[in-house]
Amino acid sequence: MLLVKLTYEASAAFPKAELFGLTSQMRRAAISVPSNIAEGVAGSSTREYAHFLSIARGSLNELDTQMEIAGMLGLLPQTHDIFQQLDRTFRLLNGLQSSIKKKLES
Repeated sequence: MLLVKLTYEASAAFPKAELFGLTSQMRRAAISVPSNIAEGVAGSSTREYAHFLSIARGSLNELDTQMEIAGMLGLLPQTHDIFQQLDRTFRLLNGLQSSIKKKLES
């Protein structure tokens, strides 16, 4: 959820010309991460949960790429807090996926 907040804050400073481009894409990808985790938790099985975690991971990868693009375009400094939060979210999601995978294997 913090990643979503930081994404909105960071992209608010982007040029208006990016509103329907990079800004929109980044915000959608950021929102997709916790939304898919929540949908997976509400699902009926561990397998379904794993599926939604995989979708969340894809969205997180999209957001990572979009953040790198924003940095390359000079829209976002590489020192922005969002990059640290992105790494933290990757670690948390990796741990959650590993835990669910072990559950499915047992």
